[in-house]
Amino acid sequence: MRTDHIENQSRIILDSIADGVFTVDSDWKITFFNRAAEKITGIKKDEAIGRYCWEVFKAGICERRCPLRQTIESGKPVINQSIHIVNSKGNQVTVSISTATLRDQSGKVIGGVETFRDLGIVEQMRKELVGQHSFMHIISKSLEMYRLFNILELVSKDDTTILLEGESGTGKELFARAIHSLSHRKKGPMITVNCGALPDTLLESELFGYKAGAFTDAKKDKPGRLARAQNGSLFLDEIGDISPLLQVKLLRVIEDKVYEPLGSTKSEKADVRIVVSTNKNLGQLVQKGLFREDLYYRINIVKIILPPLRKRREDIPLLVEHFIQKFYNMRGKEIHSISPEAMDILMSYDFPGNIRELENIIEYATLVCKNHLVGIEHLPESFRQESDRRMIPASEGIIANESSLDNLEKDFIYETLRKNNWKRKLTAAQMGIHPTTLWRKMKRHNVQIPERYGHSIRNDS
Repeated sequence: MRTDHIENQSRIILDSIADGVFTVDSDWKITFFNRAAEKITGIKKDEAIGRYCWEVFKAGICERRCPLRQTIESGKPVINQSIHIVNSKGNQVTVSISTATLRDQSGKVIGGVETFRDLGIVEQMRKELVGQHSFMHIISKSLEMYRLFNILELVSKDDTTILLEGESGTGKELFARAIHSLSHRKKGPMITVNCGALPDTLLESELFGYKAGAFTDAKKDKPGRLARAQNGSLFLDEIGDISPLLQVKLLRVIEDKVYEPLGSTKSEKADVRIVVSTNKNLGQLVQKGLFREDLYYRINIVKIILPPLRKRREDIPLLVEHFIQKFYNMRGKEIHSISPEAMDILMSYDFPGNIRELENIIEYATLVCKNHLVGIEHLPESFRQESDRRMIPASEGIIANESSLDNLEKDFIYETLRKNNWKRKLTAAQMGIHPTTLWRKMKRHNVQIPERYGHSIRNDS
């Protein structure tokens, strides 16, 4: 009786989890098939039990290199292998499988067990989560970034010049594009000029344009970036690198909204909204006489300071998943996530190159990764060595050993609860799970409902 009770409890537990599970005996016939397996394959338990596993779990690798057979023959488990199966409706489903052996009390192998997760559901969860934490293509769940998003919505509607200040790689151009998209000029062009990448003479002609005959190679008129940005926005990236002479001409554009192309005696109207950025402290440059004070005060009406990535570490898992998906779409490599150990290293790193550096690291990792999970061995060697010397202070509250998929599920549950005014039944219905299952997941992830809403974690409302 005691054995039957334990087996019954085990079946109840396996029926309550989100991953599909089935077991086979030594003849490869299915002996157990849980509810998630029914949902993913579209085949009822009663129809599956007693049939050969390849008749139910229809996968292209069943005949060639069955992972479960390899595990039973070698004793080595398969972990998170991505494969395609065909469900009862004939649709292809991408799943991640893991396998292990089943042994009796004497240790003899009597069959095998396979668990599988519908990666389509994981991908949908990822998309919804990124959507919930995305503002004009800027991904973040940082409170400071949310504050900046609110400021953007307020200041973008006017034509006031905006100064974006932040370290290289913090996303200043994304902010500039958001400002343009939120403004009344959004139907006009947005033109970008990288002031730090061009010498002064070339930058001046690129910015203002020139007339035929202005210099030796000027065979015909060429409109500058200002002319091309007419009725739109002009983004001057790294404005701290321009010379004092060019600063004077730019000051006239901002103050009087006019400019003169090279070789012209006639002023042109500049109907543009100007956004500037810098990775330098312009106030200090003014004190050193390297930047004009009058220009500084003209562009410093609204200043938005973008925090470095090390000040918004809670965004790292979100950004990692976003970049993995980006390069998956670009190259078609089926890489679905990152190992907890690799995530631990990323969370411990200070990222002097900020988001751009993180993107480069993930791009490298997806290039060299040959399986479906980015691990420590796929990170750049120099990056790993540097990361080993850095640790996140415990006071920052980062749970480094939590897997990225667990992070996704936790954030997804929290955000869905919040959007539904913390009502658990409504949230469970939207997620397609039973309220009791949602409650268990909330307990596991320690998702707490704010006290001011009058609900406890056990509330069924």
